[in-house]
Amino acid sequence: MPFTIRAARADDAFAIGALARQFADYLRGLGDTSEFRLTAEAYLRDGFGQNPTFAGLVAEADGRVIGYLLYHFGYDSDRAARTLDIADLYVEQTRRNQGVGGALMTHVADVARKAGAEEMVWAVYHANDLATRFYERMGAHRLTDIFLMKLKSHAL
Repeated sequence: MPFTIRAARADDAFAIGALARQFADYLRGLGDTSEFRLTAEAYLRDGFGQNPTFAGLVAEADGRVIGYLLYHFGYDSDRAARTLDIADLYVEQTRRNQGVGGALMTHVADVARKAGAEEMVWAVYHANDLATRFYERMGAHRLTDIFLMKLKSHAL
């Protein structure tokens, strides 16, 4: 079944919230204990308005959102270069292995190039072998010389 890729809009909130719940369930099944708070309301609050935190793309088939990719821009001070940071990429299970994820990645790479970003970066849950293999087939590689850290802002 054919699909199209387009910019995510505010009226995609319900569909993206539903897909985000599917994504959370999938990751929980792999052992991820994150809070997974992306809902339709959070999508609208953080992605739209005066100071959006992220932008996104959706894959759509027959007027229905079947996948999404959320991103924001960052900066790598070591390289003195802009980056495009992928926050989420998810394709509903029934539409996997049909080119949807690859198309979302290809489109976001175009966004990155047009914005002057030299690299795209993202995190993958360590047990998500399906995603790891998908990204490696595209030519991505694991960064093993660094690791992520986090600290609640109110802790200091």
